[in-house]
Amino acid sequence: QVQVEESGGGFMQPGGSLTLSCTASTNTFSFYHAAWYRQAPGKQRELVASVTRSGSPSLEDAVKDRFTISRNNSNNMVTLQMSDLKPEDTATYYCKLWWSMGTYWGQGTQVTVSS
Repeated sequence: QVQVEESGGGFMQPGGSLTLSCTASTNTFSFYHAAWYRQAPGKQRELVASVTRSGSPSLEDAVKDRFTISRNNSNNMVTLQMSDLKPEDTATYYCKLWWSMGTYWGQGTQVTVSS
């Protein structure tokens, strides 16, 4: 069983920046694709950004000019850098790791953007 843990959430005013981190307890981290999802109250969980095992990033249209996803396989970490935050970015952010041997989710980290 792989343990996935997110960190870095918090409260931020509109226009501010936050960096979320995702770490995993596995020796095969480099085999996993990774993604960040978010879920706002009363809404479905949605994909925000993903990065393949080889490091190719992809961002959804709502965040592509403001967020950056990256990974560091040497320390088992996936990072989501968020800038120019908007109130509509308020959500619980989840990290997902997957490959053919399984899919794992973290417990989430809360991001609140408000003035």
